[in-house]
Amino acid sequence: MDSDGLPFPVPPVDRLLDLRDSAAFVTGASRGIGAAVAERLAEAGAAVAVAARSADEAPGGTVARIRDRGGTAMAVPLDLTDEGQVGPALDAAVDAFGRLDVLVNCAGIQPSRALLDQAAADWDAMLATNLRGVFLCTREAARIFIGQGSGGAVVNVASIEGLQPAWDHGHYAASKSGVLMLTRAAALELGRHRIRVNAVSPGLTWNAELERNWPDGVRRWRAHAPLGHLVTPGDVADAVLFLASPMARFVSGTNLVVDGGMLAHPTW
Repeated sequence: MDSDGLPFPVPPVDRLLDLRDSAAFVTGASRGIGAAVAERLAEAGAAVAVAARSADEAPGGTVARIRDRGGTAMAVPLDLTDEGQVGPALDAAVDAFGRLDVLVNCAGIQPSRALLDQAAADWDAMLATNLRGVFLCTREAARIFIGQGSGGAVVNVASIEGLQPAWDHGHYAASKSGVLMLTRAAALELGRHRIRVNAVSPGLTWNAELERNWPDGVRRWRAHAPLGHLVTPGDVADAVLFLASPMARFVSGTNLVVDGGMLAHPTW
């Protein structure tokens, strides 16, 4: 017990978001939300494995930006739809950093296609990346966490479309709904190993092409979002940092919605 008689000590405030002496593996980390997450975890002190199909250490990339700020990072090329690549990719991070403490499943695809126009191949490709890949990475990371005996944290980046579907995104919404249920199931089964599993569900998230490619959708989002603007990758990264950190040490099986209040709208 600590000095206050509590069975588990409460970290001091200045250590609540401190990830020093820990290592994280982030999928889809070469750009967008994944890159923002990797950089934020590194800022909190974690050594970060930047995993993506196009992961590299070129100037200007995620790894280079982390290193330029004094952080520790490595590139891990990974096609997470290939089961044979997942375990070795996570092992490479452990070999480099000596341990693994955090997995962030951020990689995903989001093509638009009406339900009646979707081929089985479209459905299969969506679930292979957005759901099967999350399962494979979670399973292999959990095995590492259990082998270390020190617990761990998994954060899955889902979407508000896992809670509320959008037009022409039936396969995407189904995949993200699956991620949310997998999050709860994994939290249930892995908790006894001190492994926490949570999800973050962003709303419409800004990127450089979005306003050019979908101006009407951006306009409608801004008109209806209670907080008045799009989600930023940094907003999502901070939510991930919270769930990965000691601040969320007793949070598991939950879904943190980051949408500026959009889902608070009544539907009638």
